[in-house]
Amino acid sequence: MNHTEHQIATSVLVIGTGGAGLRAAIELAERGVDVLAVGKRPKSDAHTTLAAGGINAALATMDPEDSWQQHAADTLRESYLLADPETVRIVTENAARGIEDLERYGMPFAREADGKISQRFFGAHTHRRTAFAGDYTGLEIQRTLVNRAAQLDIPILDTVYITRILVRDNVVFGAYGFDLEDGKRYVIHADAVILAAGGHTRIWRRTSSRRDENTGDSFRLAVLAGGRIRDAELVQFHPSGLIAPENASGTLVSEAARGEGGVLRNASGERFMSRYDPERMELSTRDRVALAAYTEIKEGRGTPAGGVWLDVSHLPRDTIMRRLPRVYQTLLELQMLDITREPIEIAPTAHYSMGGVWVRSEDHSTGVEGLYAVGEAASGLHGANRLGGNSLIELLVYGRIVGEAAARYSHGLGAQRRSSAATAEASTEVDELLAADGPENVRALQRTLRNTMTEHAGVVRDETGLRKGLAELDDLEHRVADVGVHPDLAGFHDLAHAFDLKAAVVAARATLESALERRETRGCHNRSDHPELDESLRVNLVWSGPGRIEREGLPPIADEIASLMREVSTVGKLVE
Repeated sequence: MNHTEHQIATSVLVIGTGGAGLRAAIELAERGVDVLAVGKRPKSDAHTTLAAGGINAALATMDPEDSWQQHAADTLRESYLLADPETVRIVTENAARGIEDLERYGMPFAREADGKISQRFFGAHTHRRTAFAGDYTGLEIQRTLVNRAAQLDIPILDTVYITRILVRDNVVFGAYGFDLEDGKRYVIHADAVILAAGGHTRIWRRTSSRRDENTGDSFRLAVLAGGRIRDAELVQFHPSGLIAPENASGTLVSEAARGEGGVLRNASGERFMSRYDPERMELSTRDRVALAAYTEIKEGRGTPAGGVWLDVSHLPRDTIMRRLPRVYQTLLELQMLDITREPIEIAPTAHYSMGGVWVRSEDHSTGVEGLYAVGEAASGLHGANRLGGNSLIELLVYGRIVGEAAARYSHGLGAQRRSSAATAEASTEVDELLAADGPENVRALQRTLRNTMTEHAGVVRDETGLRKGLAELDDLEHRVADVGVHPDLAGFHDLAHAFDLKAAVVAARATLESALERRETRGCHNRSDHPELDESLRVNLVWSGPGRIEREGLPPIADEIASLMREVSTVGKLVE
């Protein structure tokens, strides 16, 4: 294959240009460290822009009795005790500083009359601690970070697809990739690599991610580099994703719709939450509402299209326009539906990877020297149920910490040893895929995989289904070897989709094998054949490749935090 490889060198390479990657890059640039950020989609349109609800920090601007300790207690309780207590402490204790950073970069938070940042109730939080900007907080955060990165002249290549992290003797020395537009190859030499390439929710049929994002890229890149995956089975299904139109299936209806008084009904008009959580009704936690909707649909009480109804039409029109502008706009655009008059048809949708790359709590290093992971690509904060608003603050807190750690690591590196064999292997992999002319279609295989995961590893799982899923995956892996890849004038997206598929297969195997191993029901993980929580399974499952799972115990929770853990009332609160 005769192609030129474009060689670049940087002190630190950041893979992913969403909130986590940009915050890490900003930290490095502010410290005077040479940094390059690369991504496979336009930086202004990273997944972070879709986050609607808000960002958590115990600022105590509205509820003076709030504290980071209480935020930590709420997070641990909601995680069903699978979150790492040290990770939780670091995020909650540093949350206020994360918000200050955003303010320093010019983030337009909603404010009270006295100028303090407004905070609203969200999910199972004891106090009001979610800062926001309308119902498009993530969009504003991403804009703010993109602007700050521009001020610092951080080079961002957002048309580069990374296919491998380059490693020699368990030490990182860079990454390999290609340009999505012209196929130009890149060998990027770097002292340290920060993996911020998101989660794996796109491997389900209905998801809040867009079509070619969150395909499990982080999982594949980390595992090939020698990293491991923790809690792959713990995936949050959001209760309210749209069913139609097909090309926007899974688009979220913000839970603010339920928080403002929206009502859930099945096909016969029955308000079904009274069966599942009569106390909290529609304001129950994410995992419970998703399970309730799933059960109604599964037992035949759903709509013909396989959904349930979310109705806000009884609310005053001005409340809807003021508090739910994005929901109103979205439904009008996608379905010509006026939510002030008609109910919305929804179903549970794969929303967030609570697991991810195994990292150390103190600096998010991975056990491969010089490799760090951050954001939805990492694990440790959310356990078996993520508190709404916690993912955005995680990006800021750990983006800063990882930037700091990578700067220190790069600074202390005496010399960098490279491996031409590792680079050649990465190059050959791309050559072989480009030459692939088999009968299998990448898009069709992606669809097959999504059907398998939806069928056998969705909201409710059992041994028989998971084993069937693994058998289907075995079959699919053989078919992946026979794909045809055909770049054309429009660019090398076909090649990218083939790599997306390879990543999705790794993520699917990690998820199915871990879900099979967790023989209990805990948070988002519902095993109909093991309906009870099993105390002995208060462990994280760490996957390092097919058939290799270890159980990792969790450290104890500090008394000052444990004493604050209690059932949280959600009366009158916005649930995530």
